[in-house]
Order: sequence, then C-alpha cells, then structure tokens
Amino acid sequence: MKNILFIIFLISLNINSQWKAAGDNIKTEWGENIDPNNVLQKYPRPILVRKDWKNLNGLWNYTVTKKGANKPKNYSEQILVPFPIESSLSGVQKRISKEEELWYYKIFQVPREWKRKEIILHFGAVDWESELWINDKKVGIHRGGYDPFSFNITPYLIKRKNQKIELRVWDPTDEGFQPTGKQVKNPRGIWYTPVSGIWQTVWIEPVNSKHISNLYTTTNIDIPSVTVKTFTSYNSKKDYLELTIKESDKTIYKSKQELDSEIKISINEPKLWTPETPFLYDLEINLISKGKIIDEVKTYFGMRKISIKKDINGTRRLHLNNKQYFQFGTLDQGWWPDGLYTAPSDDALKFDIIKTKEFGFNMIRKHVKVEPARWYYHADKIGMLVWQDMPNPGKTNPPKWMRNKFFDGKEYIPPPQVKKNFMNEWKEIIDFLYSNPSIVCWVPFNEGWGQFNTIEITNWTKKYDPFRLVNPASGGNHYNIGDITDVHNYPDPKMKFYDPARSNVLGEYGGIGLAIEGHLWQKNKNWGYVKYKSSEKATDEYVNFANQLHDMVLKGFSGAIYTQITDVEGEVNGLITYDRKILKLDLKKVREINKKVIDELPAKFIRIPPNL
Repeated sequence: MKNILFIIFLISLNINSQWKAAGDNIKTEWGENIDPNNVLQKYPRPILVRKDWKNLNGLWNYTVTKKGANKPKNYSEQILVPFPIESSLSGVQKRISKEEELWYYKIFQVPREWKRKEIILHFGAVDWESELWINDKKVGIHRGGYDPFSFNITPYLIKRKNQKIELRVWDPTDEGFQPTGKQVKNPRGIWYTPVSGIWQTVWIEPVNSKHISNLYTTTNIDIPSVTVKTFTSYNSKKDYLELTIKESDKTIYKSKQELDSEIKISINEPKLWTPETPFLYDLEINLISKGKIIDEVKTYFGMRKISIKKDINGTRRLHLNNKQYFQFGTLDQGWWPDGLYTAPSDDALKFDIIKTKEFGFNMIRKHVKVEPARWYYHADKIGMLVWQDMPNPGKTNPPKWMRNKFFDGKEYIPPPQVKKNFMNEWKEIIDFLYSNPSIVCWVPFNEGWGQFNTIEITNWTKKYDPFRLVNPASGGNHYNIGDITDVHNYPDPKMKFYDPARSNVLGEYGGIGLAIEGHLWQKNKNWGYVKYKSSEKATDEYVNFANQLHDMVLKGFSGAIYTQITDVEGEVNGLITYDRKILKLDLKKVREINKKVIDELPAKFIRIPPNL
C-alpha cells in the first residue's frame, strides 16, 4: 500500500512540475496558488443536485489542426481544463484562428459502483461549436458558447477501465455570426482577449434509465405558493414523485406528484427573499417506482416578486415584493487576468458578488456574458439582484450611440443564421437560469450591438418568462416595448429623456479611471471615461456622481448601474483592480452614498395618496 501511495505521489508531482501558468500578466491570488490536480471541484449545478458525480477538470491533452482536417492521431501537448486556451491558467496562452480547430483528448474512468447506471457527460460551456467523440465514436454536436449541454454517453462506453473523450472545437470569435460578448480577434479599448474552447467545468454523473431530467420553480407571493414543474426521462402512470419542502430544516410540506406535471404548493406566511434577507427554501424530490426511490434530487427556491407600479406622482417604479425598491448595481463583466472567462476558484467566483454588496449595491448587471451555475447560486445565497444580458449577436452594428429619443431609423437586418442561432441560445440561457431567484431582469440587447427584431424578441422574452422584467436594449435603440427604458451616459449621470410608459433607469454611467501601478494588464493605453491619480480624488468624484444621481431619483430613475466593479484589461475604471488585490475607492464612503441613493424612494413615497 505504501508503494502504491508513493507512486501516486510521484505521478502527481510530475504533473505539477510539467504544468505552469503561461505568460507574465498579472494574476489573482487564487490563480497564483492554483493546483492543477484540484481545479474548480465544487458541485457544478446547485439548482439540481445529485449525490454522485465525478469532476473531469484538470490536465487534458490537446492539439490544433486546420479546419476540416481529420480527427488527429496524436495529442502531444497539455492544457488545464476548464481554462480557455488563450488564458494564462490554461498553461498554453495561444490564439486560435477561424481556419483552425482545437481538439481535446482525455482518458477517464467510470467508477465501478456506477456499472448499471447510465452516464451523462456534462459541459458547463464550450465556445463555440463542439463535436464529441467517445471511444472513437461520434456522439453529437453542440453550438453555443454560453449555455450548458450534456450527452448520454452510455452506448459509447466500453467494458474496461479506460474511456476516451475527444472534443473538436471551432471558434471564429468575432469573425463568425455567433454571440461573442466582449471578445475580439484584435483586443483594444472596451474589447478583450478571445476565449475559445472549454471554459467551464466538465463532469459526469450516473443516473438510472428512469430519472428526473429537469425541473423549474416559479414563486408567487400574492397567493403565497411555489409552482414546481418536473420532467422525467420516461412516462408512467404508476410511478410518481415525492416532494418535500423544508424551511430551515423544518419540513413544512410533503406530497406526491405525477410524472411530467406541474403542482402549485401553498407556502403559509412565507419568508421573502430580498438582498437584505436572502432566505431560501429547500426542496427535495424523489422519483418512486415500485415502492423504491430510483432517483433523488435537491434544489431550492426563493419567495420573491419583481414588478413595476406607479408611485403617487404617476412614475412607474421598480418594485421588489410589492414595495418600491431602487435597484443600484455595478456592471460586472466577469473577466479574470489569469483565467479570462473562467474564475480560478469558487472563492474567486463569489468574491466580486461579496465585494459588490460590501460597497452597498443591491444589484449586478451581468454584462454580455453568462456565468457558470455556481455564480448564480452565490448570488441567490449572498443576496444580489441580477440583470442578465444576452451576449451581443454576431458583428456589432452600433447606431448613433446613446440616443435621447425613440428609434426612428432602419433596424439592422441580420442574416438568417444569426437570428436562428441567437434565439436558440437565448432560450437555452433563460431555461438554464429560470429557477434562480436572483435573476429579476432579462436584457436581450446592449447599445444597438447587433440589435435586431427588437419588438419581436422583447415580446417573445416577456411571454416566455412573464415573471421577470424585460429591458429590451440597455442604452440601445429604444422602442415602445418592454418594461424598462434604459439610457447610458458617461461619465456623469444624466436623465436624457423620460418615458412615462415604462420604468426609467440609467443602465450605465461612471467609468472613473484610476491606474494602480503593479496591478495593470498593460503598461500603456490604460483608460477610463475620466481619470484620476489618487484614490481620494476618484472617491470624491464617485460621491459627486452619486449625489447627482440621488437628485435624479425623484425625477424618475428607478435604477442605475455604475461602470464597473473591477478593471478589465485596458479599462482601469473598476472599483477593484483587475487582479482583485486592491479596493481602489474608499469602501466606506462609497457604501454610505450608495445607501443614500437607495433609501431615497422609500423615504419620499411611503405614504398612500388620499384618493386611493
């Protein structure tokens, strides 16, 4: 036994000695201490938890071929999954052109105790087109850089210990028609380094042929209840689901439910979810067949409501749980100097949310990127409202930026594949995040970047998820549609125009720049919309802008988003440095002025008008 342990130790030591982060760019503390044998090991799908699973993150082999070439025979180099190949933590830091394809290779084992189970292979996200082989047999293709996907690989497994994964990835970045967010072939200004390949956790889980395949929860605080909709891998009139709801470990509900059905469950005297009190109920679901539990999953839900109502002056205000609630947040792009799209650890992943809350904000706008499931779990647990952007589709098509009227020009008409791909992925993203209480607003477009079919897409989004708000185009081409009219202005806050038919928000402002030597992505060309040389001066300007915003709250703003929580590459306008090592602005002063802005509405509009 001692000899075996010593051999394992030597293998581990050899792997560690072979791998090292690439390049000399700044890194986070989590990235500096990363262990290639222990990469992002937390359970990757908190909204639907099973007991058994196996993480496949770690060192894989890879190679790069010409586009359309045959499946390679040799994989001579290593890459640390799930970090994109362009990142430092991948150990590679190479670019992939549209004329090339990235191939991954890994040998893995299925645990013996899973012998009679079906094996599901999950990919958190891969950018962009993925084609999977298991043991030299083609399994399937997925297109989409931001949504999770999976394959049942059971038919392709062989009766021996070692199984072989091969994954082909093609990613043309901004030279394709797919959503890309901020990544471009030629990074500059507000555009960042490309991200290609696997960039979220890869894992397998065992299930019976009869299992729960998905579930959605929808809450209602007016008629206090939660609606649970479940899906299973088969149909049966004899089998059933057993649901148990717990409130702080106390069982408050237990019942049976038919397969693939929907049930509304009353929640007496519910504890409401808010950023200040993010209470979550636990829900356990067992699949029963012939008197035995054949599948069991755990999830959670939060009792909360997002809506818009008129105040005593007739202004349409954002409401949380039927109370006026000013939503004040940061623009959060989710980029990392060492992992690019991929946070180096789970603690890193929740760090930005924690700091956003410590700065006194109650909301985050997740900007043209979709995060791993654990990020939204942390937002649910910590207590943070989230506005979720769709990454911009295809090539950007910016209009006259930051219009102060409703759009009266000719809207961009995309090629058919752009529209089809956009709608497919947008639906997948909404399905992916539907049950997270932190999500309160969908944002299909940003600043006219590839904006198209705005009325159609806004109406579809609102119909598909009527329980959240829809902000049709943050800072983009405005239409008489949706729940929110969202203007952008830099650097100072301005109410460019007022829309009486919707709730008005300032979707972006600020961008106060402060470059901190030793914590910069690049030595030159660092910028902000306005720049200062000291934390004191930058903090004073932040307070000045917030005071201006405070005065605009009474005039009609119901929400605002400051740019931004961290520096990103050449942008030095974050509240925190890109490596997350320094808080650039005075946290106490920022928190105090933010509280003043947020508290303005309840203080002014708490009374009921006499004619009601």
